[in-house]
Amino acid sequence: MAVVKVIELLSESKNGWEAAVQEAVAEASKTIENIQSVYINEMQAIVEGNKIVNYRANVKISFIVK
Repeated sequence: MAVVKVIELLSESKNGWEAAVQEAVAEASKTIENIQSVYINEMQAIVEGNKIVNYRANVKISFIVK
């Protein structure tokens, strides 16, 4: 039987929500092994001068605890 742990991260990127989620996974994988899935909890965009300048993603990352 596996035990799964879930952490929540907030990440941002100038290149879109997908890039923000990928950044969260890349950062988490530096210290966490066995990442199984990512749940996108919330998305937000920062607007300046009527243009989106940053995309933010609040994600939950699940991984197997050994």
